[in-house]
Amino acid sequence: MKLLYVAPERLSGEAFLDRLRRVKISLLAIDEAHCISEWGHNFRPEYLRLARVAEELSLRPVLALTATATPDVARDICKAFGIASERHVQTSFRRKNLHLRVTPCAARERLAVLAKRLASAKVRPAVVYVSFQKTAEDVAAHLAGAGLAARAYHAGMDAEERDATQEAFMRSECEVIVATIAFGMGIDKADIRSVIHFNLPKTLENYQQEIGRAGRDGQPSLCELLACADDSVPLQNFTLGDTPEPVAVEALVRRMLGSGEEFDVSRYDLSQETDIRPLVVETVITYLELDGLLRPTRAFYESTQVQFLKSEDAILSALNDDRRRFLSALFGAGRRGPKYHTLEIENAARQLGEPHERIVKALTWLEETGAITQKPAGLRHGFRLCGDAAHHDPATVAAHQAELFAQREARDSQRLAQILDFASASGCITRRLLGYFGEPLADENCGHCHFCRTGEPATPVALPATPIAPFTDADAESIRTLIFEEHPPLSTPRQLTRFLCGLTSPATSSAKLTKRAEFGRYATTPFRAVLAQVEACWDE
Repeated sequence: MKLLYVAPERLSGEAFLDRLRRVKISLLAIDEAHCISEWGHNFRPEYLRLARVAEELSLRPVLALTATATPDVARDICKAFGIASERHVQTSFRRKNLHLRVTPCAARERLAVLAKRLASAKVRPAVVYVSFQKTAEDVAAHLAGAGLAARAYHAGMDAEERDATQEAFMRSECEVIVATIAFGMGIDKADIRSVIHFNLPKTLENYQQEIGRAGRDGQPSLCELLACADDSVPLQNFTLGDTPEPVAVEALVRRMLGSGEEFDVSRYDLSQETDIRPLVVETVITYLELDGLLRPTRAFYESTQVQFLKSEDAILSALNDDRRRFLSALFGAGRRGPKYHTLEIENAARQLGEPHERIVKALTWLEETGAITQKPAGLRHGFRLCGDAAHHDPATVAAHQAELFAQREARDSQRLAQILDFASASGCITRRLLGYFGEPLADENCGHCHFCRTGEPATPVALPATPIAPFTDADAESIRTLIFEEHPPLSTPRQLTRFLCGLTSPATSSAKLTKRAEFGRYATTPFRAVLAQVEACWDE
């Protein structure tokens, strides 16, 4: 084997790591390495384990690759993997064929500005980036109504429809694709003539990554940002709404440190129990690992649904006696249905007196030979407590976690402020963008952005913003009514504020509260303003 591609999650299992220890690995290459840094725009907790694994397995050399590393992120990456500063290689972020433009634009004017811009064939094919799935649908419908071959693309569409939309765009049958950030990874269409941000991007790293999809054939391409301050409200709300309740974090910490020396959990179940989103649950667990309190052991599925592509008799008759007896007993341990044969894997292992791994390997082999297909379900992760972890005070550990989340909240708010500063400033746009990534522009200005070509704007601008409507007596009465109804998922001011700002949580989704008219009523109102109003009503 010359190349082995794995997701970072695979490195949390002891069995997989044991296999890696037995082979000679000549290079560890890490793609999207900015995910290891909490200063990065796309922090993923499972990436934090990579440095520990590289050290444990003595993996050298390490090649860490990313297209969006700021100086802070680059330092984090080098520090984590022991990369000397002289071995940090940074190529230029500058693309001379990209015409960067920032157009301050009131929310009510954006559709007209966008349609006018895309009316020119010179800027098509085009990708229009938006923040929300509904916005993608609405904007695509408006553009289609204006006579453009436009389609929406977002994670809420079924896979078949997304694939068809992507293929139509790649074949140029669809000239404009209106997409959330779900679109882009793995897309390599050389002749994209424009990338237009209908909404503010979450970070300058996202912006750099997304405009990088334009003009890969080297021909001139437009990268325009329709800048409206209104977009900062939902982006800030997402940041503030993602911070978990301290009491929920403490409940999660107690669960992880009080489940015995060795245990397994379902992250989905933990998310439901604590009302913390799954990604945030994963972050808490990773912090516990990095603090030396937990050690991951394995990941496994509780059950699998098997669909036979050949008859059981045909499968068994082709095997030797030992395998035939084993598989016959395994099939007998399952629950037969009209289409699927359901196997509870741990129960089957106990019933047959066989290792869990043998059952998984047998099913994998049957699938690879075309005898069955399977749909595994109920992913669980195993852990082992380290040292005196069981004696740590959960409240103290949780308080430390709360501090880490507060730091993340501050960093995310800072990144949003940087986007607003970037969009409202005057001067060479390329110079501002390159400066953020630590690349000074040797020339006086780039000469190819909108400012360099036109001199506009000559001074910093105030981005258009829709005035925030004040809370009324009717608003307060509506909030009090929700408080008096005493819904368990809305039992704290912050939970209720999330709900009113249109931010889902595991508990509100399970209780189907998101179907209520009050959900998202204040989606365009700053989170802190809504929280202040909720707290005032709560104290009455």
